[in-house]
Amino acid sequence: MTSTRKTYIIANWKMNFTPGEASLYLHRLEGRIKPSRNVQVILAPSTVSLQPLSLQINRRQFKLAAQNFYWRDYGAFTGETSVSQLRGFVDYAIIGHSERRYIFNESEEDIANKVAAALRNNLIPILCIGETAMERRDGETAAAIYSQLANGLHEVSKEDISKLIIAYEPVWAISSNKNAHAAKPADIDEAQALVRKHISKVYGKGVGESIPVLYGGSVDHLSAGGYLSIEGIDGLLIGGASLIADSFCAIVEIAKGMKS
Repeated sequence: MTSTRKTYIIANWKMNFTPGEASLYLHRLEGRIKPSRNVQVILAPSTVSLQPLSLQINRRQFKLAAQNFYWRDYGAFTGETSVSQLRGFVDYAIIGHSERRYIFNESEEDIANKVAAALRNNLIPILCIGETAMERRDGETAAAIYSQLANGLHEVSKEDISKLIIAYEPVWAISSNKNAHAAKPADIDEAQALVRKHISKVYGKGVGESIPVLYGGSVDHLSAGGYLSIEGIDGLLIGGASLIADSFCAIVEIAKGMKS
């Protein structure tokens, strides 16, 4: 990572915390995490907590991200929340997370539509990609990464590509997977290089070199420094460890220390 690039630390709370619990937890974080020009801390609570937290949050200190939304801006879609309804609450949107792909069967077309919807509503998409254990075993890591990037970005123009963040999260390394095991630095370095190669080929070398690429997959305060030291990794997408204040605050401090 070059010192001029911002580091992104994203807390994906998934389906945890009631609105009241989320508010109390945010209050704990507010007292321990100071604003930084070089490290952007992003919190992704469940949808029901976004509105109250948007009133509580110090936007110099934290930004909010949506975990999910429907790509249509309005309409007869019972139970869904549109990205246009999230404007004003969030600045970022997580799209294509493996749990959305493999538990809720979101298609590549769904993901591409969500990326386009986020961009037209002036939100920054955090596009998640990553191979399964079977794809990795069969030597299809590069093919899976290229396919997910090509499909997810096929509606993204050269003018908009610089607004995205890419998060590499191999499915086999996510802690919710009973067969998960930690990714090695060499695995992550190979993946970020593949991402940048594809982006460079389609959008130009400058974009490929500058687009933020994050890592996610069983990250905690013990492993964060090692992952952040990988050249080309610009931050972390954190699940379970983001629910523990001591662990999450320690990760943020590690990121700040490495930037300074």
